[in-house]
Amino acid sequence: MTAVESFIDYKANTGMQCGNYSIDLPELKPGQQYRFHFDATKCIGCHCCEVACNEQNNNPAEVKWRRVGEVEGGEFPNVLQMFLSMSCNHCIEPACLIGCPTNAYIKLENGIVIHDDPACIGCQYCTWNCPYDVPVFHKERHIVTKCHMCYERIEEGQSPACVQACPEGAIEIEVVDVEEWINEKMQKEGSAPFLIDPKYTKSTTRFTLPKEMPKELHPADEALIKPAHNEWPLVVMTVLTQVSFIGFVALFLGDLAAKFTELPEPSPAMAIVTFLLSAIGLPLSALHLGRPIKAMSAMKNLKTSWLSREAAALGAFTGLMTIVALLYILNIDGLLRLFLEAITAAIGAYGIYAQSMIYRVPAKPTWNRVTTTYRFFSTGYIGTLILAFIAIIQGQSNVANILLAISILLGSLQLYLFFESQRFYDKPNEEFGYVIKKAKKLLENEFKKLYDFRKISLPLGAILFPLLAIIALNAGSLGFAFGFALLGVILAFASEFVGRLLFYSTALKTGMPGNFFAGSMR
Repeated sequence: MTAVESFIDYKANTGMQCGNYSIDLPELKPGQQYRFHFDATKCIGCHCCEVACNEQNNNPAEVKWRRVGEVEGGEFPNVLQMFLSMSCNHCIEPACLIGCPTNAYIKLENGIVIHDDPACIGCQYCTWNCPYDVPVFHKERHIVTKCHMCYERIEEGQSPACVQACPEGAIEIEVVDVEEWINEKMQKEGSAPFLIDPKYTKSTTRFTLPKEMPKELHPADEALIKPAHNEWPLVVMTVLTQVSFIGFVALFLGDLAAKFTELPEPSPAMAIVTFLLSAIGLPLSALHLGRPIKAMSAMKNLKTSWLSREAAALGAFTGLMTIVALLYILNIDGLLRLFLEAITAAIGAYGIYAQSMIYRVPAKPTWNRVTTTYRFFSTGYIGTLILAFIAIIQGQSNVANILLAISILLGSLQLYLFFESQRFYDKPNEEFGYVIKKAKKLLENEFKKLYDFRKISLPLGAILFPLLAIIALNAGSLGFAFGFALLGVILAFASEFVGRLLFYSTALKTGMPGNFFAGSMR
């Protein structure tokens, strides 16, 4: 016998209540699926369900498909301590499935959502998408794994391990009528304190809660704030591709302007630099994957995954920039180059937009804002600043002035968005206030030095040094202009890398409240 089976046998011999080995589920009718029911009035917080799940699925201690959380509230003597047990909610519209770039998630006819391990590349995008923090990265296997409701056991007429192991019968498997659930019961019975509104994924888990609960409840881990993963490969990749895109747009507009004005054509050096930024940055994203060798399969799900769309669009953008750079090197001019530049710029714009949409997910409230898209595009101010620096080296003061002015304009937008984010943290919306307040504490405490550096470096690199470079150019001092532009590029890059690091590290997720043992979930 396994430890769980021995425990269940002991409960049976001593008369303790326990879950059944067998399960008698009615045959599913059209429009129905299986779901979990959790009764919080019965749960005693013993964590037997967690242990049983890990043992059944041979998972290490840090990989938890089912977790137990704790909330508390009230004033003595009328206090409440309530436990919540949750695994996958086998949603009607699973965010993990919709967002997965490799189609590694499958929703069976019975409604159970399973994970196709061989198809997974370990990108962990599903861990960002799921607002219940369900998928978990398995470091030893380099892939994401999740609860599958022990579907093989259900097919054999046995209940899932968590259902069997619960000494109080707090976890059950039920049949749910999908349409009735969505239209009538989901909002009343589909959520629990501090869980995200079920409307986002149409979660199917039914919760039974105490009839009278205190007005104010607090997660037991309220004071425990752990930073999210820093995602260094993505920090560098996103910044470089965004800088490359805006730099390329400036290159295209400069080439177009040269046809109708006396401005000189952009130089081959400008084309090469904008290409190299993306060519260096884009492959770095593979270092984020659990299985980097399978990176190319990230483009499988163009139909619903923003990650697939980003990979395809930015890959095409970088490839087309290679051709454009060659045309500049070979001094091939004309309408063909302009046409190719226009196509490349359009694809790049879609790529950066898709890149921003990867992060606009309800599970990450600090990301899920339209300002994320604006921020990603305006980060490219460094691209025009770099081209201005090259123009100064080449003695093209008039071109440098124009590029510096554009850089200041985009940099001012980036600065505005930075201050706007501060207001966002100060006045979080009610639905996600719990998570946003934790993120603010991270910024103001653990990451205070980096946050302060961002506050100082952004206006200097994005506005002050480019402005001083313009003043120096108009005064005829190319040496000072060169120095100010160089300082601007260096400080702007440092500021954006720090800002993007904070973007990832403070992006806390919605999920199970009061869960001290979340393991390796990121």
